[in-house]
Amino acid sequence: MQKISRRDALKLLGSLSLPFIFHRELSAYFSKAEIKEMSAADFGRFTWGVACASYQCEGAWDADGKGISVWDTFANDTSNIKDHTNANTSCDFYHHYKKDIALLKSMNFGALRFSISWPRIFPKGTGEINVKGIDFYNRVIDACIENGIEPWVTLYHWDLPQALQNKGGWRNRDTVYAFCDYVKVCADAFGDRVKNWIVLNEPLSFSLFGYGIGIHAPGEIGLNNFFHAAHHAALAQSLGGKVLRECLPNANIGTAISCSPIEPQDPNSKSDIRAARRLDAIMNRMFVEPLLGKGYPYSDASILHRIDKYMQADDEKHLSFDYDFWGLQYYFRVVVNGNRAIPILQSTRVSPQKLGNEITEMNWEVHPEGLYKILKQFSQYPVKSLLVSETGAAFPDKVQGTAINDAQRVKFYKEHLYWLLKAKYEGVKVDGMFAWSFTDNFEWAEGYRPRFGLVYVDYDTQSRIIKDSGKWFTSFLENK
Repeated sequence: MQKISRRDALKLLGSLSLPFIFHRELSAYFSKAEIKEMSAADFGRFTWGVACASYQCEGAWDADGKGISVWDTFANDTSNIKDHTNANTSCDFYHHYKKDIALLKSMNFGALRFSISWPRIFPKGTGEINVKGIDFYNRVIDACIENGIEPWVTLYHWDLPQALQNKGGWRNRDTVYAFCDYVKVCADAFGDRVKNWIVLNEPLSFSLFGYGIGIHAPGEIGLNNFFHAAHHAALAQSLGGKVLRECLPNANIGTAISCSPIEPQDPNSKSDIRAARRLDAIMNRMFVEPLLGKGYPYSDASILHRIDKYMQADDEKHLSFDYDFWGLQYYFRVVVNGNRAIPILQSTRVSPQKLGNEITEMNWEVHPEGLYKILKQFSQYPVKSLLVSETGAAFPDKVQGTAINDAQRVKFYKEHLYWLLKAKYEGVKVDGMFAWSFTDNFEWAEGYRPRFGLVYVDYDTQSRIIKDSGKWFTSFLENK
């Protein structure tokens, strides 16, 4: 019998997309402490991409008929942003998209996940369509295809039209219906070339940070505001998916969920275990179990019953939708202990610094195994496919002339891909990974200080430099 290499064996097994028992040699591949050198070929059929978001990278905030978004309003009051900046220009993807997409091609990536700005299509949220906005995204999509890059479109990445916020934003049920109209227009305009769609980006994040805590646009505060907005976001997630399915029956439709493994500080403490379950219900399950017809996970987080007063007839039925994939967005784990002194959640998060691992510029713990844990957790649901739609890290980049030495980020991706590969070869149907982010950009309330990009951006000159992490991916992706 002809012998085959370990890499060829991995490729063969990966193509099966079925659970299997490891050969001793493959088991050893994942059991050793060191991270072995890998290539994209080890993952079999797999989507390799980068991600970006309209508000964070496009700039051109008021160009060519675009309307004002809640983030335009929020960030132009620079007291809301830690470094007192805004994204009016950012990395100016609006004017640099051709060069940026060509640069992405040179890095051997096969997919670009980008979002469409709702107010660039509907300046007032509803009503008259801005043809120049449609034209811009047609050009972006065409440039992707011309360069052999598969466009993955996110329909909502937090830049709600300010005109809708003036009427209550996501607390107003009419916003759900306006969103469905917007989805249909995008499907009709771009569906002949776009096959992969993400309906919402992190509904928990924009409803909690924007309407509950107030640190993101539109800056509202209050638990009732949060639950009101969250329920409407959950409806938009399912109804938006249904609109896409009706318009584009053959499309690959998903949603993107922020998620973290939630761990009790003491695995033998009943109080810590209960605290972890409560937080898991809100952080990881609140927006996925309704999709499956299970409703909100009340049993582990009774606080979710506050949503009940915003429910209308048949809402529970309307919350369900059979997505083709779920996009998981993993950045850190959360470790908690039970604390009855804390209202509602009755828990305290253990400081990332106390966990003993590396910390990013965002004060997030680097915990690569957490990606494996969250993939295994979500694989227990009857979902057709999982996708790592975002993962990445911000570190203080070292600029040396025309080179960017970001060894920490290279290590971050190597280690996370190791654990992703382990999950895949244990039978988890994970079919792609998108690095956050393609270029440095405006990082919401943090401003420009945290740099997540594989490509460095000089915001004064708009020049681009591929970082060492981007060069590492270029080499990694040479053999797919």
